[in-house]
Amino acid sequence: MLTGPSPAPDALPRRAAAALVTLALALAGLAAVTTAPPAAAESRVAVSNAQGTAVVDPTYATTLTLRGQGFQSIKNGHGGIYVFFGTVSGTWRPSQGGQTGRNLLYVPDSETKDNQGFQKFVAFPGSDTASAANGGTLAADGSWSTRIVVPGAVFKARDRSNKVTTVDCRRTRCGIITIGAHGVKNARNETFTPVSVADLTAAARGGAAASSRSSSDGGAAATTGGDTPSGEAQEAEGATDRATVRQTKPVLAVDRETAVAGRVLSFSATGLRPGEQVTATLDDGVAAVGPLTAGTGGQLAGALQLPADVGVGTHELRLSGGSATPSVSFPVAAPPPAAGATESSGGGVPSWLPVAAAGLALLLLLGAVLFAVRRLVTSRRKEARRAAALA
Repeated sequence: MLTGPSPAPDALPRRAAAALVTLALALAGLAAVTTAPPAAAESRVAVSNAQGTAVVDPTYATTLTLRGQGFQSIKNGHGGIYVFFGTVSGTWRPSQGGQTGRNLLYVPDSETKDNQGFQKFVAFPGSDTASAANGGTLAADGSWSTRIVVPGAVFKARDRSNKVTTVDCRRTRCGIITIGAHGVKNARNETFTPVSVADLTAAARGGAAASSRSSSDGGAAATTGGDTPSGEAQEAEGATDRATVRQTKPVLAVDRETAVAGRVLSFSATGLRPGEQVTATLDDGVAAVGPLTAGTGGQLAGALQLPADVGVGTHELRLSGGSATPSVSFPVAAPPPAAGATESSGGGVPSWLPVAAAGLALLLLLGAVLFAVRRLVTSRRKEARRAAALA
């Protein structure tokens, strides 16, 4: 019986090795695909007023409906997102070093759930701080919706050195700001959506909109009689402000980003009597600072050193000694881990663990392939030697 030439003794091991290596590379590629994180959709916020446009009135309060998409929703995660109306500049994102008062200026409000609606807190589903949310809860797909009140085109913000800054959104680009809540920085949830300024009352009457330029182009609005009001006008404005202060209920607010055990807590108050002195007290005297004197507009700002052992959870700050005793409850977060500590993902699993597991699996697979190839080569060589001896 005629047969074709037999393959060389080492041919089969080489072919088997090539096949196994090809299989290993294919499995490695499959592992890389299955372990790669899904592509994240870009977070964005849709803004609309009662007329369906992203516009606020320069004089009267405007309620905006906000709808977020593509945000990171962390089940049982601490915090969520803060929603503000204000302006940003430079590298404003907290995840990139941005700071409130320097890169972020927004309308102040109480940190309580029943605040004036100038600020909203949207909580993660199942968060330990969900009871304080006044803006709803993020859905599992990263969507959320809430309403925010914009009191007008001009507001006063305070930086970390307690300097008051007046923001005029007719001259500066303003919009909706979202950042991570309770001091938790989250780049996925940091957005800025520009909002325009126009006379909505005139538009409702069918008239022409006011000459305020859209805040998206950053242009200055035209004013009648110059940019600086007369002395009489300033005095009348000051008298009006003081009358408004006397009629406004005092409100105390804290900067939640600074509410970290062992750090300095920043706080501010509005609606106080001009010139009155008050003392700020944490809980039942755990820490205090004062006396602090309210300014001519009934506002004050201060800083309080939080003890390192204050404890994570809800605490209360109260003003006393004046005509009113406003208070605010707020959560105190634990200090971040020291430099070099293991970073974790939102679910508490170290971010490097999936990569390490995939790498280990690949090494084990390659080791098994090499072991099988070596055994096959050894077996073929033994068979070749036995055949040679018999011949």
